Parts: sequence; C-alpha cells; structure tokens
Amino acid sequence: MILPLSAKLPCRPSPPGITHMSTLISAVLAAALAAGFSPSTQAADAAAGDAGRVKNVVLVHGAFADGAGWRPVYNELTALGYRVSIVQNPLTSLADDVRATQRVLDRQDGPTILVGHSWGGTVITEAGVHGKVAGLVYVSALAPDAGETTAQQYEGFAPTPRFVIETGSDGFGFISQTAFKAGFAHDTTDADAAFLRDSQVPINMSAFATKLTQAAWRTKPSWAVIATEDQAFDQAMLIHMAERINARITRVSASHAVFMTQPKVVAHTIDQAAKEAISSTK
Repeated sequence: MILPLSAKLPCRPSPPGITHMSTLISAVLAAALAAGFSPSTQAADAAAGDAGRVKNVVLVHGAFADGAGWRPVYNELTALGYRVSIVQNPLTSLADDVRATQRVLDRQDGPTILVGHSWGGTVITEAGVHGKVAGLVYVSALAPDAGETTAQQYEGFAPTPRFVIETGSDGFGFISQTAFKAGFAHDTTDADAAFLRDSQVPINMSAFATKLTQAAWRTKPSWAVIATEDQAFDQAMLIHMAERINARITRVSASHAVFMTQPKVVAHTIDQAAKEAISSTK
C-alpha cells in the first residue's frame, strides 16, 4: 500500500545511547559557540602565527668572495624551513652593493633576516633600513655608523699582517695568493682554500672610504657571530663593533671563512634571530 505524503509514518524508537549522545554533542557545540569558537578558529590562529613568523633570510657576502660560499649555511637554513636568498654583490661600490641587496629584499614576501659577512656588514647596515628587514645578523662583519666609513672601523686597533690585500693600478684589490689560506681560511681544507683563492671577486678599494648615510642597527635588533681565529680583523675590533650595536654575540672558533667552516653555528644564530626579531621590534 502506498501512503499519501501527508500521512504520518510510524516513529521508531532510537537505539539505546543515541539520544544521550545527540544531547551531549549538542551541548558541546553550544558551549563552543558560546565561547566564540568556530571550526575555522584554529586554522585562522595558525595562519596568523605563521604570518608573524620570520621565514625569509637574505645572505650578503663580503669582499673577495661571492655568494657561493654561503652554500653550507643555505643548506642548514633551508632544512629548517627558511626561504633563503643570496645576494651577488658586484663589489664595485657601496651604492652598487646596497642596490643589489635592495633588489633581493624587494622580492621577499614578508619579514626578513638580513645577514652580512665581513664587508657585507657595511652593506646590510646601509640596506637594512628596508621595510622588510626585521633583524640583522653580522657574521664576523663590519658595522659602521651613519656618517662613518668602513676604513674608520680599523682605527685604533691592531693590524692584521696575515690578511694581505694587493691593490692593482685600477684600484681593485685581491687577497695575496700566497697568503690567502693563512689570512682568510686557515681552517678549511687545502682544496677549499685553493678554490676560494682562485675564485676571488676583487673589490673596489674606494668603497672602504665611502661614508654611510644609514645605520639600520640603530632601529633594528642585531645579532653577531664572532670568529675567534679571524685574521682579517683584530678581535678587539669585532667585539667593539658588536657591543656598540648592542648585538647578541655568539663566539665560535673559526677563521674569516666562518660561513663555510661553522655553518651550523651561523645558521643557529640566524634561526634565533628569526625567532626573536618580531617580538624585539614590537
């Protein structure tokens, strides 16, 4: 027999426990909604936390080298989930290197830790006022103030006789081939030191006499890795610069090529900077 649509079907009793369970679920949902919870709340909170996290790192090399030397640090950071970009400085002038760094910063999709080695410290000091820079990391690096030159940072400190620069008639300097390993990378293998020596990028020595117009470390939190066996700088000079900019200092036994020989320490410092930079700037 076919019942009309208006007919009432007989009601079946609910299986034992179903009624109680339905009541319990309804009560839990009601309590959650009363507390302002919605199914998308957790996802929104996670997205907000991720948006505030520094996930970008830009690495800036120093004089006499290029960005390839950052490869060990790059590997460490990408394994930790960071998006890492490497600047290739032309080393033709401070202005040119700053522009090269700014171009890479412009491509970042959010807050960024800007890292400089050696001369790269001067570059990030000037370029680091960029709006996407959340913090600065100086890796055995120079840190002048606005109105100062890079050359001025050496005044009053001990000379570094093992770090021998040979300047050509065009004003560009190389590190002496015979003194390269002792002065730049004594803790690398002979093969790695030879490659660094033979792939040198000369710097226009006049860049060291250029006055900075900005000092990003005055407004951005800073960290410093100091290589305690660095033959390019007097240790007192490195410590003086790091303390003047109020950097959180990490010391490690390494040569000037600390970015190659102690990549885990360098990467760990950058990781700490990324985790602490946002709260430091609030």
